Amino acid sequence: VQLQASGGGLVQAGGSLRLSCAASGNILSINVLGWYRQAPGKQRELVAAINSGGSRNYADSVKGRFTVSRDNAKKTVFLQMNSLKPEDTAVYYCHAEAGLVAAYDYWGQGTLVTVSS
Repeated sequence: VQLQASGGGLVQAGGSLRLSCAASGNILSINVLGWYRQAPGKQRELVAAINSGGSRNYADSVKGRFTVSRDNAKKTVFLQMNSLKPEDTAVYYCHAEAGLVAAYDYWGQGTLVTVSS
């Protein structure tokens, strides 16, 4: 599974950005698609994820502001980020959990989101 992320950038606090991540390769084995982020000096953390059944999981810090979704063909996952805050500044990584027997983690390249105050 290969993941290609896009959509990061610079935005003022209160603004919005939309991240996209296109999956290719053995996409039929993908169980979960989602986003993690890593701020300077901090550990990578889960932001949002959506499983093959459409169930979503969000970090408490983004609930009500971020929405994770995917297209019908399950090839692309999106992260709509609204009401952005300076503390949302981080490198955002697309993530896939895939595998028919055992689960493996796949990562896309990071995309930088910078929120100015």
